[in-house]
Amino acid sequence: MTITQLNLKGRDFIEFTDYSKEEIEYLLQLAIDIKKKQKSGEVYQPLKGKTIGLIFEKSSTRTRVSFEVGMFQLGGHALFLSKNDIQLGRGETISDTAQVLSRYLDGIMIRTFAHSNVTELAKYADIPVINGLSDDAHPCQVLADFQTVLEHKGQLKGLKMAYVGDGNNMAHSLMLGAAKLGIHVSVASPEGYGPNSAIVEKAKSIAQESGSQVVVTRSPEEAVKDADIIYTDVWASMGFEEEQQAREAAFADYQVNEELIKGAKKDYIFLHCLPAHRGEEVSEGVIDGPNSAIFDQAENRLHAQKALMAALMG
Repeated sequence: MTITQLNLKGRDFIEFTDYSKEEIEYLLQLAIDIKKKQKSGEVYQPLKGKTIGLIFEKSSTRTRVSFEVGMFQLGGHALFLSKNDIQLGRGETISDTAQVLSRYLDGIMIRTFAHSNVTELAKYADIPVINGLSDDAHPCQVLADFQTVLEHKGQLKGLKMAYVGDGNNMAHSLMLGAAKLGIHVSVASPEGYGPNSAIVEKAKSIAQESGSQVVVTRSPEEAVKDADIIYTDVWASMGFEEEQQAREAAFADYQVNEELIKGAKKDYIFLHCLPAHRGEEVSEGVIDGPNSAIFDQAENRLHAQKALMAALMG
C-alpha cells in the first residue's frame, strides 16, 4: 500500500478536534499498512531505542496490551506506570511529573479520569502525549473503530453510525471523529444520560463542514434506522459502578437486541469497545452474531496504536 506521508512527529493526540480529516485518514491508512506488515511477517521497527511511559490511573486490558505489545513490535520499550508506582499518585503535580518524564522518555500515554489531567500533562511535557482514555474522550479506541469500519465497508464518508447507550467518552469521540470524516452519526440516550451538550455542538459544527449529520435523540429506533454501523457500550463505565442499579432502570429500553436491529441495514456491523455485559446493553444474539466485528475491532487497537506511536514518535 502506498500512503501519502504526513509529518505528525512531536504532536499530541488528545482528541480528534486537534487533527484534520487528512491527518486522521493518514493514521488509518498507516494502521492498515502496519497491520499488513505484521500479518506478512515483515519486521517494522521505526522506534528502535525509544521508550514510551504508560500512566494508568484506570485499569485496562486492550489499552495496556496494545500499547505494550505495539511498542515492542515497533522496536521500542514500554514502561508501565500505575498511580501506585509514581509520585503522581502521592501528590506530585502533573506539571512536575510531565517535565521530569520528558527528560527520560520519548512519549507518554495516560489513561485517567479527569480530562484536564491529559491536557495539563500535554501542556507541560516536551514529548508527545497520547490520551489513552479520560472521562471526556477515548480517541485511541475510536481510531481502531474507524479502521475496522474501513476494512469491513471499504469507505467511511456517507455511512451512518448509530450509537445506543450512555452519552459518555465513547459517544463524544465517536461524534467528533465521525463528523471529521463525513460519517453520519445518531446518538440515542435516555434523558439525563445524553452526551455533553458543548461536545454535541462542536461535532455539529464540524459536520457542517464535512457534509455529515450529527443527531442526538431519545429514540433507539430512530438512531438505528438504516444504520451501517451499530455501536454500544456498558451502561455504567468505570467510576460509575455505584450507579449500576439506577442505570439499569434508566437504560432498560436501550438494549441493542434482535428487535432493535431490524431497522438497520441488513449488512450492518456491530461494534462494542469491550468489556461487554451480555444481556444488559446488548443481547448475546447480536454481539455473538454474524454481523458482529468486535474481535476485529479489539485486534485493531494494536495496529491503530502502533500507527499512532510510529507517527508521533518516529
